[in-house]
Amino acid sequence: MRIATLTVVSAFALLAACNPTAPAGPTAEETAAATAAAVAEARTADAAAATAVHTDPGPAVYFANLKDGDTVTSPFRVVFGVYGKGVAPALIEKENTGHHHLLIDTELSDEEKQFAIPKDEKHMHFGGGETETVLMLPAGTHTLQLAFGDLNHELHKPTPMMSQKITITVK
Repeated sequence: MRIATLTVVSAFALLAACNPTAPAGPTAEETAAATAAAVAEARTADAAAATAVHTDPGPAVYFANLKDGDTVTSPFRVVFGVYGKGVAPALIEKENTGHHHLLIDTELSDEEKQFAIPKDEKHMHFGGGETETVLMLPAGTHTLQLAFGDLNHELHKPTPMMSQKITITVK
């Protein structure tokens, strides 16, 4: 919507410059109002998507601000979401809680899913209860997946909580 508004405004300006008898384009106030309306519409759509009801009854983890196929510029922010469980730091024993782990360009084997999630450059731990991070990845295609671990960094049992693996492109 905003691009269309700016295109229309630019077209009026070009017509006015080329043809002094052409009708006057939108005023500065009209342009500002159209821009504000486009921004408000985009923010409303973002808010609706962020608060949409989950179709999966959960519990589940998901990326709150990224989706499969997104293109980002490094560094970029990654926001973790969870529903059906609470977030608590590692080593804190509190029922129905856990903490996030971010898998970058890797996945957990069936064997790894039985033990504590490894901790290295491809397996990031957020044992302090963090719900977001800023990543700096090299340009190219990368995969991201969230795993929700218990107080001991193990996947919840009997049903492990892992997000859909997404592929992003970093500029």
